[in-house]
Amino acid sequence: MNPLVTGKVHSVETFGTLDGPGIRYVLFLQGCPLRCLYCHNPDARTVAGGRATSAGEVLADILTYRAFIRSGGVTLSGGEPLLQPEFAQAILEGCRESGLHTALDTSGAVPLETSRPLLEQADLILLDIKALDDTLCKTLTGMGNADTLSTLDYCERIRKPVWIRHVLVPGYTLDETRLTELAAYLKGFTVIRKIELLPFHKMGEYKWEKLDYNYLLAQTPVPTEEEIRWARAKF
Repeated sequence: MNPLVTGKVHSVETFGTLDGPGIRYVLFLQGCPLRCLYCHNPDARTVAGGRATSAGEVLADILTYRAFIRSGGVTLSGGEPLLQPEFAQAILEGCRESGLHTALDTSGAVPLETSRPLLEQADLILLDIKALDDTLCKTLTGMGNADTLSTLDYCERIRKPVWIRHVLVPGYTLDETRLTELAAYLKGFTVIRKIELLPFHKMGEYKWEKLDYNYLLAQTPVPTEEEIRWARAKF
């Protein structure tokens, strides 16, 4: 690990229970190439924001919580952690040297030539597939899904455990045909350990308003419990 590598951090959650197994230290890195319509951290988009720090400083803080996360681990999230590959790599290496389980929460929206070392280093990949249909993916995020699907293919080749994440957005991804196609596509991968269908929510809407961004999903309803159960039944 090179402790002198620097990067930008958006925020930290020291008692995370949703981003990987067990209790986890979740590090949200600054910067993201996507412009998701439902993003709940729009303030993490630009690398101009965030707090500058070093990998050594981050690891030192992580280790102060070691007693709490020893049965869980550390998750790098964002933003998009793959947008700061050297910084993320150094942190993952430091965690491995310290005997901590690591997870990489990513949309995979970065070419493999950049992401490959991090995919190999992390113990678990939390891969957010925005949409299987490339056109819909561009509508939702501003980018296609080729790099995301290549990421999953590479994880299959190197036998890296993956949790799939997919957000259920009424009028977009909460659709019978699209969900059926996604379920059929994922069925062919042996490295997938879990599929998380996450209901669209509006908890980050106030951030869009504060940043004076145009929030296009203001009139989109949150999925009902019945719709969530219906969607999960397809998987």
